[in-house]
Amino acid sequence: MKKAGPVKPRPWTWVWVSVVVTMLCGGPLALLVWGAMAWSEVGESQQVDCAKVMTFARGSLPVSAEDARCTAAHWQDTQATAEFRMPHSEVEGWLKATYPTGKPPFACEQDRCVDVSFDEMLYVHLRVTYEDGGTALVRVEAFDT
Repeated sequence: MKKAGPVKPRPWTWVWVSVVVTMLCGGPLALLVWGAMAWSEVGESQQVDCAKVMTFARGSLPVSAEDARCTAAHWQDTQATAEFRMPHSEVEGWLKATYPTGKPPFACEQDRCVDVSFDEMLYVHLRVTYEDGGTALVRVEAFDT
């Protein structure tokens, strides 16, 4: 009788062993790297489309708005800001049409302030500063909880 020698592994066995080891070690490592990259941008304000910001704030950008700049930051809550200029004479009409339930806050350091709450889930703060030349700088801050 012939003595049995050591069993030789098949050539594909090493390929599958390599794949399994890579998945077991590389998968969690890739997830860790992805998590670190995702957390590095959490809460940072980024430029966004003003139409999206105003939709989030349950309003709309006035047709006469100029120099609009909008940002948003996301983490557990979303905070969005829109800043634009519009003619001074159109501010009151736009505020009444866009935020009819708005109320003035207890204190206001600008020329006009309006606070609006939507079901205590979304809050909008508007601050208006009247500038020279008949323009008004409008700042809309919206955040959810």
